[in-house]
Amino acid sequence: MASFLNRQKDIILFDGVCNFCNRYINYIIRYDRANKFSFAPLASKTASHLSQHHQVNFNELNSIVLISGDKLLTQSEAVLHILKNLGTWWSPLINLGYLIPGCIRNRLYKIFARNRYALFGQTNSCMLPTDEIRSKFLI
Repeated sequence: MASFLNRQKDIILFDGVCNFCNRYINYIIRYDRANKFSFAPLASKTASHLSQHHQVNFNELNSIVLISGDKLLTQSEAVLHILKNLGTWWSPLINLGYLIPGCIRNRLYKIFARNRYALFGQTNSCMLPTDEIRSKFLI
């Protein structure tokens, strides 16, 4: 089994060509002061190995994917988990998001996900991490 499966950090798999997704990942990197997260594009070898391990085709999900220990979180559940664990002063407020039923949160998430390219555009290739943050990426 690949060594990244034994990591203590949560792994965030994201759409590397989505402009919004790249901004969101940069936001997480900026505020992840406790260094809780690692990242990999959905089109990476890491994502492929994790997809096989969890027996889920991540590309069919059209979602951010979070691997936390043995748990696989997607859609609004992944977003809430990430924001709650960033450790910013407002992170405890994210608990209010859990009061909204998951079916409603995920319906809103799916609408946004379907329209993210139209709203924010996309690039031809995944973002290249700078030397300062390269260690956070699993490629």
